[in-house]
Amino acid sequence: MEELLAHAKALQAEIQAAAERLQISNLETELSKLQTESQRPDFWQDNQHAQEVMRQISKLEVRIEPWKELLKNIIDEIDLLKMGDSSMQTELTEQINDIEAAFSELKEQLKLTGPYDANDAILSIHAGAGGTDAQDWAAMLQRMYTRYGEKAGWQVSMVEESAGDEAGIKSVTLEFSGPFAYGKLKGEHGVHRLVRLSPFNSDNLRQTSFAKVEVLPKIDQPDEVAIDEKDLRIDVYRSGGHGGQSVNTTDSAVRITHIPTNIVVAIQNERSQLQNKETAMTILRSRLAQLRLEQHAEKVGELKGPNQSAEWGNQIRSYVLHPYKQVKDLRTRYETSDPDAVLDGNLDSFIDAYLEQALGR
Repeated sequence: MEELLAHAKALQAEIQAAAERLQISNLETELSKLQTESQRPDFWQDNQHAQEVMRQISKLEVRIEPWKELLKNIIDEIDLLKMGDSSMQTELTEQINDIEAAFSELKEQLKLTGPYDANDAILSIHAGAGGTDAQDWAAMLQRMYTRYGEKAGWQVSMVEESAGDEAGIKSVTLEFSGPFAYGKLKGEHGVHRLVRLSPFNSDNLRQTSFAKVEVLPKIDQPDEVAIDEKDLRIDVYRSGGHGGQSVNTTDSAVRITHIPTNIVVAIQNERSQLQNKETAMTILRSRLAQLRLEQHAEKVGELKGPNQSAEWGNQIRSYVLHPYKQVKDLRTRYETSDPDAVLDGNLDSFIDAYLEQALGR
């Protein structure tokens, strides 16, 4: 029993150290403030703000509760072990093993301690070189990430889509809402290359296609990334494409240009010009936050425009379906000979390899 007790105490120390690294106590303080705010009599007078506060409360509870439960469980087991009842040793050993297994899963969060890793994610896919094949490849990537998000238990919603001329998509923007969505997906940012026999070529020749994936942390709080209104040019215009009659006949589409960096965000999916503007501002804040991380800038005013051509040269992964089957990440060197599983959303091994490598830098 003494050996088991020593093991349990060491496990408790590990759990507490991990919780401290993840600043769980700070998150509890933040949660307490939001819960207090939600109990104010006038809380629901501003419905939009109230809904955002309730979303933040839910996210914090999802992050905090597993750690609180783990700490409580190990303390309870230690108290039982201190009683020294040897008849309970087998049962206590099994329970401590269960706690250790749960801790092993939660420890994965230690890889996700970046400033925005806990945020939701905005993922955009843009067809590149390769014509119709590239547009079809972009649609395949859309399905792959949607399946991955669904398997992770996240909510996946479409923000914007531009259909391809013959097949597939020219571009699409998806939002992933769930714990550590950005932290898990951030390593997917870059150019993805596909090699296969083209289904759009009458001679069925081998074709290489490219698509660029852009991953941003969702920044929906204006104070997280302060933007000077004087730095914005906002244009409204008539929507085109899908969306229904009223979308296509009103000036509901919005294009926002951030003049210092020349970043342009255009949204037309919603019927309301106000909704499109809010969505565009969220994406603009997210792009500026990502740019600030990449350029190590403290203020938005210090940012330079993104180097799009350099990003296109930044190929991160190859998916080969012919003449052999292989998916290989060119940064981590992780590879698999089962591209069908990867394209069905089984990305955990690639994501884990990227996070492990990032942790070791």
